Amino acid sequence: MSQSLNIGIILGSTREGRVSPQVGKYILEQASNRNHNYEVVDIKDYNLPLLGESSDTKGVEAWNEKLDSLDGFVFIVSEYNHSMSGALKNALDSARESWYHKSAGIVSYGSGGGIRAAEHLRGVLSELNVASVRTHVFFSLFTDFEEFSTFKPAEVHKDNIQALFDQVETWGTALKTVR
Repeated sequence: MSQSLNIGIILGSTREGRVSPQVGKYILEQASNRNHNYEVVDIKDYNLPLLGESSDTKGVEAWNEKLDSLDGFVFIVSEYNHSMSGALKNALDSARESWYHKSAGIVSYGSGGGIRAAEHLRGVLSELNVASVRTHVFFSLFTDFEEFSTFKPAEVHKDNIQALFDQVETWGTALKTVR
């Protein structure tokens, strides 16, 4: 087998009361039997300033170092006003080359499964030379959460999650050869 990949499960929300940590934890648990290294990466931990609004670059430097250490990503994306959160967009914009030639899968959630947020994210990832994979896992606030706040995913998602991992790993291995 080829060298193990390091894949970051990126939590794409920073607001109080967010449910992305629950979703990220579940996705990490689903990756526990994989032959690659998965870890949760919370953008909230990096205290990223809005792009261009601060001369303090410590958070941005730490964020880029973390991204440099990863070969691929699984984005946990919540839908805000038909798109991704501003915090996730800022985190994407706070790096450039650190994203290049890596693979990404998307796990989204929202009242409509977060599908519109995922589609917006795909366009940004394309500009950053990130290959987003076809398989998309989406959770509904109505069927996969109790009272819109406690994550209780349906069993049906498990096969789709494994297919997403397969694709992120395949593309991540291939893209490693061009970095």
